[in-house]
Amino acid sequence: MRRTLSILLCVLVSCSTNRTTMSNNPSGASDFEKLTEDLLYGSLALSPVGATQTGYHEHNGLQLDEMLDDYSEAGIQSQRKFYDGFLSRISGLDPSSLDKEQRADLEIMKNNLNLSLLELNTIQSYKHNPTVYVELAGNALFGPYVLEYAPKDRRYQHIIKRLEKVPALFEQARVNLLDAPEVWNRVAREENDGTVDLIDKTLRGEVPEPQKADYERAATRAIAALKDFNTYLASVLSKKTSDWRLGKDVYVRKFEYILATGKTPEMLLAEAEADLKSTRHELERLAAPKTPKQALDDVARQHATAETYMEEAKRTLQQATAFMHEKNLVTLPPRSNLEVIETPEFMRGIYAVGGFNAAPPLQPELGAFYWITPIPKNWSADRIESKLREYNNYGLQHLTVHEAMPGHYVQLEYANDVQPKSRRLLRNVFGNGPYIEGWAVYVQQLMTEQGYLNNDPGMRLTWLKQLLRVLANTILDVRLHTMGMTDQQALDLMINDTYQEKEEATAKLQRAQLSSCQLPTYFAGWKGWLAVRDHYQTRRGNRFSLRDFHERSLKHSAVPLPTLDRLLAE
Repeated sequence: MRRTLSILLCVLVSCSTNRTTMSNNPSGASDFEKLTEDLLYGSLALSPVGATQTGYHEHNGLQLDEMLDDYSEAGIQSQRKFYDGFLSRISGLDPSSLDKEQRADLEIMKNNLNLSLLELNTIQSYKHNPTVYVELAGNALFGPYVLEYAPKDRRYQHIIKRLEKVPALFEQARVNLLDAPEVWNRVAREENDGTVDLIDKTLRGEVPEPQKADYERAATRAIAALKDFNTYLASVLSKKTSDWRLGKDVYVRKFEYILATGKTPEMLLAEAEADLKSTRHELERLAAPKTPKQALDDVARQHATAETYMEEAKRTLQQATAFMHEKNLVTLPPRSNLEVIETPEFMRGIYAVGGFNAAPPLQPELGAFYWITPIPKNWSADRIESKLREYNNYGLQHLTVHEAMPGHYVQLEYANDVQPKSRRLLRNVFGNGPYIEGWAVYVQQLMTEQGYLNNDPGMRLTWLKQLLRVLANTILDVRLHTMGMTDQQALDLMINDTYQEKEEATAKLQRAQLSSCQLPTYFAGWKGWLAVRDHYQTRRGNRFSLRDFHERSLKHSAVPLPTLDRLLAE
């Protein structure tokens, strides 16, 4: 959500270079809330597509839902100026004048401002990664289509206005892109085909009658621009290849800002490799007298078909929800806004299995979406079987627990009730990755230990396999980006050491090549949540309850886990 827009001079002036001090007085809380709002609404206005997904629709008279992020030279410079100015502004804050929640907010602000500037000044994905533009365009159109924040005809007006701006966006992309790793180029073309399909079929099929002529004009030009961009990627940019690896120096800095655990990549890697050995031993014990592979093969054979895969995912959501009501491990959100839908095609490069798209924090009554990536009809029988073996009956249960119930959906619904609104927005938009992903892994273990599916051994075997995958995620990311791990070494780790199917391992390798510092958030977060729970249980003694711990922790929303530990202690 850290994108660009060049025309918000009023925001840039108000948030640029003044240094702010705060004292312990009645106005301090409101001053800090105003500071938070300036950062949030200013950065969202720089990213109109992200603003729509957050529920922020108008900024100083500008209709953000009609706009696209600006990747022109002026737009990028405006964003750089905004974040530089704001970092200077908060540098003058005296942390001792803030309460504990404000100090947590300040930590989140600093990490994300530094991360934004690292991206703009050093990593510069907009110069090397064509998926930046492809996914922006897809989200720009899909958001107004699927989020019912206004009447349908008004949302289609927004879609048409954005379609009109698509050719200019991809002209900016051509100007900016210097080179690209082959995998980024290929995935961009594949996702771009999905955006063309979104415009040509999905959106076109529901255009209100009075808007059809305007839609056709805008869609025709947009589709032409997208197809021209794919031709450019295949014929021009494909000759200008570069390495997808981030490199150690930059990786260390990005790792610090995203994880905020106080651990270095080498420290987390050492922990993951040690836990890999102990988890394999535990899996061997549980699988006996069979080998782990034999036991997991037995589990893998129990799966849906390609045709029933989506319906099976919906059924697992019903089962997990019923179990949560039975065990009362946490009070479930009052809103019934969760839908299971197919992953949008333009996002399937990074979400090859599935994902979660939360309700907008400023409009939490709108839809939340559990994405399931369908199995392509043109896949070979071997690929289909490999995918279904990985996401067998138990693997699909764990996916649902992680992504939806009680994983990301429950956590982010709690986040959408945080007050004041500025804090809710800050901890949603800039929320800590290990807190978010760690909760989702933690509840996989929790549900298994609490006896989900009647203590079925298949659920426990699959949990250990899932944990091995979490550990492999960290090892892959650190070693691929900083230690020269080869593709084959990565595949061997996943297939031989952590028992993943070939299709899963191949997709995960691609994900590791498309991203950096995200895959370690699962392991760092899982370890962090367990540590926070242990500390809380020690302090509470015989007054400890899981429900109390979960609800107190979720009500703080996505702060760094060491910060959560301090907040619960204070």
